Amino acid sequence: MEYSEDQIQRILTLYKQNKIKNKENYQKIKDNEEFKMKNRERAKAHYHKNKELKKNHYDINKELIKARTSYHYYLKQNRLEEFKEKYPERYDKLVRINYIKLPSEAACEAASEAAPSEESL
Repeated sequence: MEYSEDQIQRILTLYKQNKIKNKENYQKIKDNEEFKMKNRERAKAHYHKNKELKKNHYDINKELIKARTSYHYYLKQNRLEEFKEKYPERYDKLVRINYIKLPSEAACEAASEAAPSEESL
C-alpha cells in the first residue's frame, strides 16, 4: 500500500502526539502506590514465567559468554597475549564468530576504505 506525503506526515504527527501523551500519563501515575504494586506483580509474573527460558539460553551460550568475559578482562588489563596462550580455544571461538578481528583483517578493511574507488577517479 502506497501512502501519499500528506498521509505519511499525518501518521508521524499522530505517532509523536501519542508518544508524548503516553509519557505524560506515565509521569503522572509512576509514583502511585497502586501502579507500583501492579507493575511489580506483572514483573514477577514475567520473571517466573520466563525463568526456564533464560536458563536454557544461558546454558546454550555458556561457552561464548565465558569466552567474551575472559577476553574483555584480559583486554582491560592489556594482557591479550596471555589470554591467547591461556585460553586458545576461547580465542579461536571468538575469532571464528568474528567477535575479534585479526590485525591483518582490520588492516585490509582500513586500507580498502581509505583507498579511492575506481568510480571516483
